[in-house]
Amino acid sequence: MSKKPATVQDVAQLAGVSAMTVSRVLNAPGKVAPETLERVRHAVDALGYVPNAMASGLRMARARMVAALLPTLVGPVFQELVESLAESLKRSGYQLMIGQAGYDATREEEELIRALIQRRPDGIVLVGKVSSAGARSALLASRIPVVETWDFTDDPVDMLVGFSHVAIGESVADFLHARGHRHVAIITGDDARARARAEAFIRRSNALGALSARCFYTRAPSTLGAGRKGLAALLQDAADISGVFCSSDSLALGALIEAQHQGLQVPKQLAIVGMGDQSFAQDAQPALTTVRLDGTRIGEIAAELTMARAEGRPVDSPIVDVGFHLVVRDST
Repeated sequence: MSKKPATVQDVAQLAGVSAMTVSRVLNAPGKVAPETLERVRHAVDALGYVPNAMASGLRMARARMVAALLPTLVGPVFQELVESLAESLKRSGYQLMIGQAGYDATREEEELIRALIQRRPDGIVLVGKVSSAGARSALLASRIPVVETWDFTDDPVDMLVGFSHVAIGESVADFLHARGHRHVAIITGDDARARARAEAFIRRSNALGALSARCFYTRAPSTLGAGRKGLAALLQDAADISGVFCSSDSLALGALIEAQHQGLQVPKQLAIVGMGDQSFAQDAQPALTTVRLDGTRIGEIAAELTMARAEGRPVDSPIVDVGFHLVVRDST
C-alpha cells in the first residue's frame, strides 16, 4: 500500500476525466455536469483525496474563501442572511468563514478587519457599515472586495446591500399614527443601527402630533427579558402609552408578555410592533405585527457581488436597496 497521498492526477485517472475537470469540481461544482460531478466525487471518496488548499490558493492567487463579520453569533436575527450567503457561495465553490465583530464601534473592529485582510480572503461581507476610519482605510488599501449589508449609505467602502433604518423608523411611526395612536414609545437596542431607527421613529412621531414620544434603550443584542423590563419602565413613566415599537421581535415578545402580565389587552389597549419577522412572530398570541427584512435576498446579492468583483466581472449596481415590508398581524 502506497504511503504517498493521492494526487489530483490519481483522481482524474480513476474518474476518467482531465485534471482540469477535477479542479473545476473542487472549485466550481456548479459549472460541472451532474454526471461528471458524481464520478469525480466518487473518485475523491474512494482515494481519500484531500486537496491542498494552500497550494491551490497560491496557484490561483485566490483562496476561494469569503469572510463575514456579524455583530453576534447568538440569536436568529442574521441566520437567514448567513444561510443564504453560505449556500450561494458554496454553489460556486467558495467557502464562508464567520467572525463576530460585536455591536460597539471600537478599536476591536479595526483590529479584527486587519487580521482578516492578512489572510487575503476573496471578499469580506460585513453586517452594518464600517464605523472605524482606520478599518475603512485598511479595506480600501487591501483592494479586497467588500460588501456592507443590513444598513444603507451612499458612500460604502466598496459595495452595499441593505435598507434604510431611518425609513423603517419613519414607516412604523406613520403606521401607528394612522391607527390613531398619539401616545407612542420605542424599546430599542443601543447600537448605531437601532439608534438611527429610534431617532427617526421619535422625530416622525412628534412631527405627526404624538404627545411626547418616549424611548427605552437596552444593551444589544436584545432579549425577551429586556422587552419586559422596557415596557414596565415605560408604563411606569407614562401609563397612557397605546403603541410601542420594538427594535427586535425578541423585545416585542417580551413586551407582549409584560403587557399580559399587567392585564393590558393587546391590541385593544396597547399595540405592539416588532422587527425581523422571526419564525415565532406569527405564532405568538396575538401574532406580532413586525417589519420583515429579506435576509435571503441580501445574502444572495452580497454573494454575487463579492464573487463578481473577485473574478474580475463587472458590477452594474454596487449599491442595492432591498427595502423592507411591514407585516400587519393581530398585535396592532
